[in-house]
Amino acid sequence: MPNKKILNKYAHLAVEMGANVQKDQLVWINSSTETRELTRLITEYAYEAGAKEVHVNWNDAFVGKLGLANKSLETLKDVPTWLIDKFKDFTEKEGCVISVSSPFPGLNKDIDPKRLQTRSMATSKALNFFREHMMGNRSQWSIVAAPNSVWAQKVFPELETDEAIEKLWDAIFKASRVTADNDPVKEWKKHNQALLKHNNILNDHQFKTLKFKNSIGTDFTLDLVKNHVWSGGREISKNGVTFNPNIPTEENFTMPHKFGVNGKVVATKPLNYQGNLIEDFWLEFKDGKVVDYGAEKAEPSLKNLIEFDDGSSYLGEIALISYHSPISMSNTLFFNTLFDENASCHMALGRAYPMNVKNGNDMSKEELEEVGSNQSMTHVDFMFGSKDLEVIGLKENDEEVQIFKNGDYVI
Repeated sequence: MPNKKILNKYAHLAVEMGANVQKDQLVWINSSTETRELTRLITEYAYEAGAKEVHVNWNDAFVGKLGLANKSLETLKDVPTWLIDKFKDFTEKEGCVISVSSPFPGLNKDIDPKRLQTRSMATSKALNFFREHMMGNRSQWSIVAAPNSVWAQKVFPELETDEAIEKLWDAIFKASRVTADNDPVKEWKKHNQALLKHNNILNDHQFKTLKFKNSIGTDFTLDLVKNHVWSGGREISKNGVTFNPNIPTEENFTMPHKFGVNGKVVATKPLNYQGNLIEDFWLEFKDGKVVDYGAEKAEPSLKNLIEFDDGSSYLGEIALISYHSPISMSNTLFFNTLFDENASCHMALGRAYPMNVKNGNDMSKEELEEVGSNQSMTHVDFMFGSKDLEVIGLKENDEEVQIFKNGDYVI
């Protein structure tokens, strides 16, 4: 078991700096049955912060797999009205969400991809209003993580189960800036300022195009929407509350123009999607759209992602992270996007965050589409950063500015 003192600090961080729970606010916690101890502590701190009510949405990946394997396709398509009403009630009350990520990499590898896609599509369609609510920062939301035995042994296969879990806890705490003798809240306030500094530099440049290239095959250009906004670290909800969506985070990210991506990108880390690990994959873009792709492992899952809906073959996010960032330098492959995306430059297929364009959170869907924002029912990040990645920014007057050299920021 993890050190109690550090675990308490971590839970407190999730409530105060993560979701920043407000007095009389409804709090949802999404948690696995494997992560009960942390969830109970988060619940306790949420009530201490003044939460009106804390509701835990428990899930069990193994029970979920049994449903995926045994339900009919028609049943997998059905999202009950009571569940939709539950999410509608939550959005109307402007509650906040804390999700405890605890993946089971490869758990669904023997499930027919068609069954996975059917369930995922049905849920996404029925609850798309909730995704739009959260991605538009109409409420605070935050993601933290906790180990389970399957995930821990995937990350540290050379260790016995208990040892692997302990080591994964240590890696999570370190990545999240939580130690026995520090004040994590102070650490995160300082870290947010460092991320804001890079956001300001990039926003001042207002690059029209970014060019990416490395030695393993990535070579593409990406146009940014006009009046784009670089974000990273803390965000501000529509009701004026600051929060940190991801703990940990190291990224500066913004909005690509939907039709402005051309060239090839080669992934540098596996992607855990629908319970399957997609490995050694690449994508080819033309006028923003994925026109060709390949993967050494789980290519059907990559196909499911790209063909999820009309917008899932276009980009909604581009993020910059120095190769020599703390999570990258840990030399730990987490098999969890929450961590792996913060060890590498990455991009996301699917919906763009409205906040990444000036006044975007106040725009209608049609207005966002007009400026070049991609719309989709999904948003999935994957990593392509490397130690030799070069990134060049092209300004409106065609002046070139070196942003990355040898994988790291130089501006």
